[in-house]
Amino acid sequence: MESNIVFNKDFDSNSVYVMKIYNADVSKVWDYFTKSELLDQWWAPKPWKCETVKQDFKEGGIWLYAMIGPEGEKVYSQVKYGEIMEHRSFDGIDAFCDDKGNINESFPQAQWLVGFTGVEEGTKVTVNIHFPSQEALKQQLEMGFEEGFKMGLNQLEGILNG
Repeated sequence: MESNIVFNKDFDSNSVYVMKIYNADVSKVWDYFTKSELLDQWWAPKPWKCETVKQDFKEGGIWLYAMIGPEGEKVYSQVKYGEIMEHRSFDGIDAFCDDKGNINESFPQAQWLVGFTGVEEGTKVTVNIHFPSQEALKQQLEMGFEEGFKMGLNQLEGILNG
């Protein structure tokens, strides 16, 4: 049974708040957000798939990955990890880049904070994303971010419940 996803856009603060509850314990959900072999299973909205180039999950470390489309096209992104509080939260800067991790300055970077809280139903995941400007937020939304991210979160739910 799919749980609802809260997806709130706040154009005054150039941010997005996402919340979803998973019927699984915190350590398991944490692993699916922090280990590349698990992230690759759900991060990209189908028919796209995610393929990690490299991941170093530590403060100052980088996750470099490609979203691979149905025609074989690749879009590279990276997350530079900031503060990590094991099984609680981590933050990072998300950016589009090339296959070597050189940041594409034509696209704005976004600050992500991902939180994990044990609740009666399992694990509540909250994602706060802050963009540098309203234009940057709109640009991300126009690229289909809301639909794609929701699809990925639901794919994760299918894996956890499967």
